[in-house]
Formats: sequence, structure tokens, C-alpha cells
Amino acid sequence: MDWNDLFTAIALLLIFEGILPFLNPDRYRKMLEMMEKISNSQLRTMGLIVMVVGAVLLTLVRNGSGS
Repeated sequence: MDWNDLFTAIALLLIFEGILPFLNPDRYRKMLEMMEKISNSQLRTMGLIVMVVGAVLLTLVRNGSGS
């Protein structure tokens, strides 16, 4: 992985993070209010699941692009 890949990944992250508040700010605000009610352990579990899914997807994409 080089710097270009890292900056591409960060740029894509920012684009995806901005989609929901841009398209539906009311829903985004409600989602943030709901997150305040979630316990830390539930939030950590959700974060772990998202990281694992991302790592698996990255592995599949990286291994698939070489064949």
C-alpha cells in the first residue's frame, strides 16, 4: 500500500460519511439522538463488526484484483 491508496481510502471515507447528512439531515439528526441511548459496550460491538466487515471486504478486493 502506498500513500496514494491511503489518501484514496480517506477520501472515500469522507464521501460516504457525508452522504446521509447531505441527503437526509433530519434522519441523520435522529440517528445521532438514537446513538446517545446506546450503551458503550453496544457501540463498541457495532464498531468491531464494521471494522471486521471492512477488513474482510478489503481482503476480498485486494485478493480479487490480483487474479
